[in-house]
Amino acid sequence: MSGSSAAPCRFAHYFAICGIDTETGLEPDELAALYQWLEADRQGRDPDTAATGENFEQSPLKRTFKSKVLARYPQNVEWNPFDQDAVNMLCMPKGLSFRTQADQRDPQFHSFIITREDGSRTYGFVHTFYEEVTSPQICSAMHTLYQMHNAESTPSSSSSSSSMDSLASSLDEADSPTSSSSSSRRAGGYDSSRDTLYVSKALCLITPMPFMHACRRFLSQLHRAVTADVAPPLPLESYVHNILYEVPLPAPGRSLKFHGVYEPIVCQRPGLGELQLADFPLAEAFTLLGAENLVQVFTCTLLEMQILLYSHDYQRLMTVAEGITTLLFPFQWQHVYVPILPASLLHFLDAPVPYLMGLQSKEGTDRSKLELPQEANLCFVDVDNHYIELPEDFPQFPNKTELIQELSEVLLSFGLSANTGAPPRTRTSPGSTPGSTPSTPGRERKTVALRQLEDDGRNGNLAVEELAVLELLQGNATLERLQALTKRTGVTVARVDALRAGVKAQGTEGQGGRTAAEEEELRNAKLNVQLREVFASRFTTMFADYEAFVIQSAPDLESWLTNREQMHNFDKASFLSDQPEPYLPFLSHFIETQMFATFVDNKIMSQWEEKEPLLRVFDARIDKARLYNVRAPSHRSSSYQRCSILKESAQAIEQRLMKIDHTAIHPHLLDMKIGQGKYAQGFFPKLQADVLNAGPTNNKWSHRTATAQRRKDRHRQQTEHLALDNDLKEKYMQEARSLGKNLRQPKLSDLSPAVIAQTNWKFVEGLLKECRMKTKRMLVEKMGREAVELGHGEANITGLEENTLIASLCDLLERIWSHGLQVKQGKSALWSHLLHYQAREEKLEQQQQAESPVSQVPERRKSDCFLAMPSLRVFLIQDMRHIQSMSEIKTDVGRARAWIRLSLEKKLLSQHLKQLLSRQALTKKLYKRYAFLRCEEEKEQFLFHLLSLNAVDYFCFTSVFTTIMIPYRVVIIPIKKLSNAMTTSNPWVCVSGELGDSGIMQIPKNVLEMTFDSAFRPHTHISALFKCQNLGKLTTVQLGHDNAGLLAKWLVDCVMVRNEITGHTYRFPCGRWLGKGVDDGSLERVLIGELVVPSGEEDSGRGCRTPPLQRSPSQTRRISITSLSGRGYKPTSAQIQEAIGESVNNIIKHFHKPEKERGSLTVLLCGENSLVAALEQFFHHGFKSARLFQKTVFVWDFVEKAVAYMESADQMGDLQETAEPLGMTCQSLCHYVNSINSTPRNIGKDGKFQLLVCLGARDRLLPQWLPLLVECPLILRMYEDTALLRDRSTVSTLIGVLETIHDFPITLEASLVKGIDL
Repeated sequence: MSGSSAAPCRFAHYFAICGIDTETGLEPDELAALYQWLEADRQGRDPDTAATGENFEQSPLKRTFKSKVLARYPQNVEWNPFDQDAVNMLCMPKGLSFRTQADQRDPQFHSFIITREDGSRTYGFVHTFYEEVTSPQICSAMHTLYQMHNAESTPSSSSSSSSMDSLASSLDEADSPTSSSSSSRRAGGYDSSRDTLYVSKALCLITPMPFMHACRRFLSQLHRAVTADVAPPLPLESYVHNILYEVPLPAPGRSLKFHGVYEPIVCQRPGLGELQLADFPLAEAFTLLGAENLVQVFTCTLLEMQILLYSHDYQRLMTVAEGITTLLFPFQWQHVYVPILPASLLHFLDAPVPYLMGLQSKEGTDRSKLELPQEANLCFVDVDNHYIELPEDFPQFPNKTELIQELSEVLLSFGLSANTGAPPRTRTSPGSTPGSTPSTPGRERKTVALRQLEDDGRNGNLAVEELAVLELLQGNATLERLQALTKRTGVTVARVDALRAGVKAQGTEGQGGRTAAEEEELRNAKLNVQLREVFASRFTTMFADYEAFVIQSAPDLESWLTNREQMHNFDKASFLSDQPEPYLPFLSHFIETQMFATFVDNKIMSQWEEKEPLLRVFDARIDKARLYNVRAPSHRSSSYQRCSILKESAQAIEQRLMKIDHTAIHPHLLDMKIGQGKYAQGFFPKLQADVLNAGPTNNKWSHRTATAQRRKDRHRQQTEHLALDNDLKEKYMQEARSLGKNLRQPKLSDLSPAVIAQTNWKFVEGLLKECRMKTKRMLVEKMGREAVELGHGEANITGLEENTLIASLCDLLERIWSHGLQVKQGKSALWSHLLHYQAREEKLEQQQQAESPVSQVPERRKSDCFLAMPSLRVFLIQDMRHIQSMSEIKTDVGRARAWIRLSLEKKLLSQHLKQLLSRQALTKKLYKRYAFLRCEEEKEQFLFHLLSLNAVDYFCFTSVFTTIMIPYRVVIIPIKKLSNAMTTSNPWVCVSGELGDSGIMQIPKNVLEMTFDSAFRPHTHISALFKCQNLGKLTTVQLGHDNAGLLAKWLVDCVMVRNEITGHTYRFPCGRWLGKGVDDGSLERVLIGELVVPSGEEDSGRGCRTPPLQRSPSQTRRISITSLSGRGYKPTSAQIQEAIGESVNNIIKHFHKPEKERGSLTVLLCGENSLVAALEQFFHHGFKSARLFQKTVFVWDFVEKAVAYMESADQMGDLQETAEPLGMTCQSLCHYVNSINSTPRNIGKDGKFQLLVCLGARDRLLPQWLPLLVECPLILRMYEDTALLRDRSTVSTLIGVLETIHDFPITLEASLVKGIDL
């Protein structure tokens, strides 16, 4: 027997009754028993004793007994099959509850939601009340249980039980009111001879849409009919039949009136262009949490963290969960969504996926008693106590302050305060307690209740201070006059007006012929839609141009679905580069989420099929906004735009509720036998199934919808025929949307251990798949960027995006490590595992101290420059110790993340984790059999995916922890071919990086070290270790000495610098002399560095490496230019011109990159293939250096002579005739050259030329100086006729090329311009 064919348009699909089955009697709830079994298993106790013995300690009235679905009408509806277990479990999440006449027995209302596999939802609305137990068997059974309990609970046997339930129940009993002093009464007991026993019963309506208010009113009227003294006008069957078969769903944009038992009930449905229906009162969610906390929880939801709501009231859980998810428009939550988690499903909190779940708190249990498997990524929301705990370091929602301000004003205009809620707490380390003032739970609850009463707009109270403020303002004559004045001048005092409106809004209730309840409903609906519009308008502003970045690459739906995983659907880098800076931390995380991916998928699919409803509304809004507000998409501003349609949205609702569009058929007598439909007062009867299981056949409305349905079916068959097979499509979509979807809702029915194992297996597969996707994405993005540096294609990853990807990898590792934990310790499962490992290894180390150290990586034969560096041990615990010594990191979660970043930067992540998991005994001790880390094959694949990340270079540790102290080792290696490898002078060094420099450090003389190479030839070098604040990527080293002693000349091959934490080694080539009277007479040089690939890596199959940074000019070029041999490589004029073009090009490209990716400008100015190197070659072309004179002549000599000539010509007045600007240029050149010459630094002639080029480039003077040098008569003496410098057309081309860098702000590193006074 099933309902009529019109049901997709029916208001309600089922009416069900849950309660006690008198035939089977009192059955303990085996789901609760299963839960206890699982709990015991989790805490490592013997599950079997736990499941049997535990319950006796609990007073029988507090125990959970099995409830059943006693009846449902109709038996089944084909498109929404009745899930008996789920409905039973969600109607009575704690099973049956018993009371006596001494207890409170107020009826309760709550709602629930069932999410089906495909993501569609069904809503349930439940009215629970207490009914007297008439069955003598049940009364006597309860009596017997009490006698057994009293016998058991003699003082001696109240042994320690660690179960949360028994703790809660004892607290419950302490709280329950006691009326008589008998011993059974004191235990909250029951005596069948004297007490009346009551048991809970639930009436439930199951509907396709969340018409919460209407269902609540219908069910409460139905219950009232049973308890009233006078029987209702018609049998109860008439009302149930009416709502099941004769009340249609309101059409979009229409309102509907139908009749309950006593009063009419009105509901309305938003139109197609409006926000979708949301009937749960948002005002309550804001009142419970406060605007700020709610926005924070909303942000966590957008970023797909794990969100756990905690409250003693099911309806509150549902209100907050539904409230937050409706605010997500146009996005939708894609993961596990269980607003009410039945006690038997607590093991679901172990799920290593994002979830939004609600957990019922037991009376009197403290948050600290709640054992949660993982908290690294958890947002914990204590609804009753108005406070939240946030995950560490998560980005704030853009314009958060202004958003909260706007929300507060909307709330205030309805007379509600937005300031409830304790300030959010972030996770704290175990040592420190959140909120240092101790307070007893009782006192806290009292103040909370008081605050609720004050802030509860529903009681007609404005929060006290607001009323007081208003009275003060109204009583103050001066303020009144001021306000009158401001009104006349057109200024409004928004806050006062809002206050007044709020008070007025409450004063006018009950006007216009509506009942107070209707008025309340209208107010709620208006407030709901206005609050939602504020959020919707934020997204409309933030994603106004999203369409421009959607990549439509597939020709048809089928090929798109087949290749979905390989395709880039959204141009993330371009989108981010178009956003205002303050939005980036949030947006870069958000566009990586599943909900955003699904949103983009829906957009792409909308070209082949009908638009998804939310997307249709959103796109329409963006189009409308464009009509009114034409702004250039390139010009993004972060200024806050307020929502402009608050009034209209509220008016639409008001109009629908004022003018009812459709009235359903009135309830009427049904074709029932005489005598049916009678019942006793106070007892809800078993209704007549025969009349309720089939709908009416002659209803005009059902005919209409049936034909419409037939039309729809025909249309659907055609489209299915045209498009690709639907099952196939669904399969692809399942694949495409990764893990979340198929685990949206745990199966509530069958909960055998086998099913739990099956669920865990799904988690394991899902985690592995997620790991594959994440590592692939990290590689592709990074490779993309490196390919660009190597000259292929365009870069598409920003520093910000890279950081987001690494953060999400950290999050994934935390989830993997917290899956299947035996016992939770600390907030971070990964760090806790590492600490266990560290403790074991250190113990072993102490035992084996005499023997060789553990896990020493075998030494490899080193190249010459590596001989000088003592090897770093690759040692997991060493990396942990580095992290533990960083005082900046305060929490375990932070330490775990820092350790992951460090391992990733050192390319040891996979190796370290493999080592950690190789201690199998430890893994077995910490993890259950089904845990991811104990699935051998998956674990191997996981480590292999992580290993692939070694193919690219990350600086994710160095670039994030910028304030930590880092030890650096510096080794200076002299050239050994010449005997002069020693020096008697005192060397010094200054290392600079992207984040700063070390300052000048004197190197003591006694650090000369000697090492031997493979042929046992000795090598001496100078080595020193120093500590300074993180310098970031190293760029330059200044090396010099004080010229003291006999052996003051020193020939240096290179300087090596190593970061002792990350192991990054930089080589700074020199290849020149330092000393007076040799080479160019320099006592100090600025060297440019390159990152060194550790030996042995080249041959380990790494085809794809990050391209090296440019380096300082190599020895060969230096030697060819200067004195040492004069022979060697001489570039042709064409090569020189090409080199100049290339170097200028590189500088321009540098400035076109986003700021965070630019790297070092110093390298482009002074490194190999740099501007200085190219201009040096230009000036050296045709230069008469060694042939004319005995002593080598340098380009700087030519510049000095030219300046001397200009100065003397100036004094003699030869330059008087020249144009004024030329005279100025001449002065500037002389001024710069003299300043460089008079610097206290002992830089040689080549160093001075380098400095002149750098300063000229910075101050945009190079193109003006060149003509002066070319015009100087000395050029004839010092250059041959063929020299480039004497070719007019070449020089003018060079000037044109150099002028192109004038558009960019060139800044020079401090190490280059130290001591220059201009």
